[in-house]
Amino acid sequence: MLEFLTSGLLGASLTEMVVYTLVATHITIVAVTVYLHRAQAHRALDVHPALAHFFRAWLWLTTGMSTRAWAAIHRKHHAKCETAEDPHSPQVKGLKTVFWKGAELYRAEAANKETLARYGHGCPNDWLENQVYERFPWQGVGFTLVLEFLLFGFPGVSIWGIQMLWIPVLAAGVINGVGHFWGYRNYDCVDASRNIFPWGILIGGEELHNNHHTHATSAKLSSKWYEFDIGWMYIRLFSAVGLVKIKKVAERPRFASKSEARLDLATVQAVVNHRYDVMARYASSMRKAFRSELASLREQARSAQERNVLAKAKGLLSIDEAKLSDVQRQQLEQLCTQSALIRGLVEMRRELRQIWEKTNLSKEQMLVQLQAWCDKAEQSGNRWLQDMSLRIRRYAA
Repeated sequence: MLEFLTSGLLGASLTEMVVYTLVATHITIVAVTVYLHRAQAHRALDVHPALAHFFRAWLWLTTGMSTRAWAAIHRKHHAKCETAEDPHSPQVKGLKTVFWKGAELYRAEAANKETLARYGHGCPNDWLENQVYERFPWQGVGFTLVLEFLLFGFPGVSIWGIQMLWIPVLAAGVINGVGHFWGYRNYDCVDASRNIFPWGILIGGEELHNNHHTHATSAKLSSKWYEFDIGWMYIRLFSAVGLVKIKKVAERPRFASKSEARLDLATVQAVVNHRYDVMARYASSMRKAFRSELASLREQARSAQERNVLAKAKGLLSIDEAKLSDVQRQQLEQLCTQSALIRGLVEMRRELRQIWEKTNLSKEQMLVQLQAWCDKAEQSGNRWLQDMSLRIRRYAA
């Protein structure tokens, strides 16, 4: 009897229990990122019915989450990101609240019938979903508790507890909380999303959260050459055996050779499609330009305030002006006063962004304005602007 209570019917060793726990929780992460997130919430891929049924059953047994509720809440998060209507924005509710009470926020929003009706379309609506998974959400995890107690004894209860905390802590807490608070940004998209790590392994690739918010309907979350999305690896493996059909992947910008660089309607479309890449490159150019004259600016800085602005300049130049606080905006203005080079780059960035933000412009009008911008950049005498003009001309459809 004692042996059963300490190691269950399997008589598993501690090492075997740890391996089982890691494998089981990893399968749950794969089910969330591949099925719930990329397939159901964003329609970036189609999942074969056999694999979809496995994922649905597994999630019922290990999380008790409803497919429709999860997809609806996530879609609302994207639609209302960083506003009072966002179900779990740390920018609004605070990081501590989202990190520690992410599961409670999820359950509260899942009870919102308006959210489910408005954002829950296209999710499974069969007998299993309606009469089993949604009707008896806790019976599944209860069955798993009993099963793991029988297999592993009392340690099985601990294994079950880890499984129950895995998604609330890593997905609801880390991704929804930390992923909108700390980390690096490849793209200055409209929300506060950040990439937590460049290697998306522990949470199925969801660590690349800024990439995802920039290209929400892409089945692949990695963007830079050094980033790794393990969820995309599984999708490619499933695709190879016919279990997944990839529908959408973020298009990487293509460039014509320097000799073929030109501006036409196709270039305008490519620039608009890749505007986040355009602005990311522009911000990189601004930082390089600042570094090129940093020594001179330090020599000219006469006050502590000017030196303080120089110390914060890298961050100021990386953020879209619309997102700057009043204090940061004043610091940027001070930096522009100190550096004519930076002032020219900041002003030209404003003008460039306005080209695609004016929604009433036709493509032909946008072409005229983009041509004028490039001409102005090339005549400025600023090599950073001249290089940017050439890059814009090279964007290819």
